[in-house]
Amino acid sequence: MFSDFTAAELGAIFAMQGFAGLILFAVFVLMALGLAIIFGQMGVINMAHGEFMILGAYVTFMTSNLFANHFPDYFGSYFFFAIIFAFFAAALLGALVEWGMIRFLYHRPLDTLLATWGLSLILQQTYRSIFGAREVGVVIPDWLRGSYRVTDLIEVPINGIFVMGLAIFATIFIGILMYRSRWGKQVRAVVQNRDMAGAVGINSAKVDRMTFALGCGIAGVAGSAFTMIGSTGPTAGQAYIVDTFLVVVFGGAGSLLGTVASAFSISQSQSLLEFFIGGSMAKVLTLLVVVIILMFRPQGLFTLKVRR
Repeated sequence: MFSDFTAAELGAIFAMQGFAGLILFAVFVLMALGLAIIFGQMGVINMAHGEFMILGAYVTFMTSNLFANHFPDYFGSYFFFAIIFAFFAAALLGALVEWGMIRFLYHRPLDTLLATWGLSLILQQTYRSIFGAREVGVVIPDWLRGSYRVTDLIEVPINGIFVMGLAIFATIFIGILMYRSRWGKQVRAVVQNRDMAGAVGINSAKVDRMTFALGCGIAGVAGSAFTMIGSTGPTAGQAYIVDTFLVVVFGGAGSLLGTVASAFSISQSQSLLEFFIGGSMAKVLTLLVVVIILMFRPQGLFTLKVRR
């Protein structure tokens, strides 16, 4: 497998694929952060999480067209507005879904799985009816095009660096929100003991709705990042939902550090293996290794200590 390459070529391959893995890692982290909040904190299996990501991607596409047609002088900055719009669009839809469906299904994980799977099909058909079945792509601003040449064999795309920065910012923001803010303390109180949290005046229903909305909003931001590296279609989110669940379970449900570590290890493994053995076999081998590890450590890489 390695004998056909020189040492310099192998070094360049590992560097390029490693950075490609970092871009995939950024998308995984943004997707998994939202899913970890919903699944880890609320115990809700959201099979429509990929469709919330695609909502963010379509909002980014519409924002791109809006600025291109009506505000061409400010087109270079449209992506920052698109991130904000994508977050609030996905968060508002998430709050509506929690209010209209999820709140009746707490403590019934299989029911939430079936209900959100049905929701994913509805959203896919909605996107198909509004935007068409064909995939669409956004026009990347000039300052995000091109690449930095590190060596004669290694080039790093600028849009990939931006996506990485976005993922790092989102991770830090979620960490501060969950572990340093008053609202984050309320979320963790509800997770540890819902009845006692209610007894001290915490509105658990409001916390649940905001938590679900936040998780969906982060998925919308992941959709904005996704437009930098791929085209958007009605079913594009399904390609990431399995990997995202794998990241959350492998890292340890509800663990922010575990989510980041799991996303990094899985994305790097897939990226490097894809070059040598192909995409399908890379996914199979990665899944096999993760399943074997989970057999010996079913709680995942990191676990939260909760009083019983």
